[in-house]
Amino acid sequence: DGYGYSWFCERFEAWKGRVSATMRQRHGAGEKVFVDYAGDTIDLIDPASGVARPMKLFVAAMGASSYVYAEARPSEGLADWIGCHVALFAFLGGVPAIVVCDNLKSGVTKPDRYEPAINRTYQEMARHYGTSVVPARPYKPRDKAKVEQSVLLMERWVMARLRNRRFFSLAALNGAIADLVGELNARVMRAHGASRAELFAKIDAPALKALPAEPYAFATWKRCRVAPDYHVEVEGCFYSVPYRLIRELIDVRVADRTIEAFHKGERVASHARSPGRRGHVTVPEHMPSAHRRHATWTPARMMAAADKIGPAAAALFLDIMTDRPHPEQGFRTCLGILALERTYGQARMEAACQRAGVIRARSVGSIRSILQTGLDRAFLDPEPEPGPPRHGNIRGRTYFH
Repeated sequence: DGYGYSWFCERFEAWKGRVSATMRQRHGAGEKVFVDYAGDTIDLIDPASGVARPMKLFVAAMGASSYVYAEARPSEGLADWIGCHVALFAFLGGVPAIVVCDNLKSGVTKPDRYEPAINRTYQEMARHYGTSVVPARPYKPRDKAKVEQSVLLMERWVMARLRNRRFFSLAALNGAIADLVGELNARVMRAHGASRAELFAKIDAPALKALPAEPYAFATWKRCRVAPDYHVEVEGCFYSVPYRLIRELIDVRVADRTIEAFHKGERVASHARSPGRRGHVTVPEHMPSAHRRHATWTPARMMAAADKIGPAAAALFLDIMTDRPHPEQGFRTCLGILALERTYGQARMEAACQRAGVIRARSVGSIRSILQTGLDRAFLDPEPEPGPPRHGNIRGRTYFH
């Protein structure tokens, strides 16, 4: 009659058990911490509108002691992901050698079984703390079974117990989560005869690396092409880099207080972050020499240059700058007039400015025309008539009387 269904199922389950054997993972003291987000969320009530916003629950578990940490965050975005790690290391009082994470976008930009690409900010944070990021293999939950179990435990121990409570601030919500996590870590585990906190203090804590002097300051990276004016745009503000990098691709690190530019791994510029938008932050050393000379002109320096020519030039320059809404709008005109002095000399320039004052001329073209047509000569001081030449054969009028 063949095999019965129940007999087949019994044999199939026995076979499946043999081919899907699992390897027990052994974790060294202070070696690994496993991190992930819970699938469920906790609501946070907006006190103004009464609208509930779902908060994500970040969960971490130490490999050797199963010591757990959890906190709520508004999103799984990069800033929240990094912030959770900074808070985690502070909670542990040290840094494990390895962080095992899931393949979420904030941690891994390109999942791969063999060579995953780690998010640059995440990698930078890991270097700051002296740890290494090792993502779990995609679609292999057993690689991070420790945190998978801890997530399930958090959903039952924390989220289920908070489901009927209303929270109006993230601080209040995380305070309640911290209390429950503390209870869980203090609870004795039957399999070990000790609590997670006791095992952590005995096994993991002594083996952790020391925390750095300062916590990691969150920063993001962006790829920029340098504009022809040797500036790059970051959130509406423009920051200078050396002009030799015009049209080159550079990496820009954007932190809360600083903007740093890197070219082929070398830092080429650093600026304090501007609080405004649409502004320009320029370092003179980044400018070509001609631009740098132009940028150093001020109304006072412009008037000093005119005074060297003469009072008529000074009066003309003052009129040019006061005719504009802002003195700098007249700088180019004044610089153009100064350039004419190299061709015509100081005396003719002063005379041309006198002529310009009479006819109310204010442009470079007008001054140039006065000089080219010789109209300035009427304002030049008359040259003294030459006297008689001195010679031994030339006698004065008294000789003939």
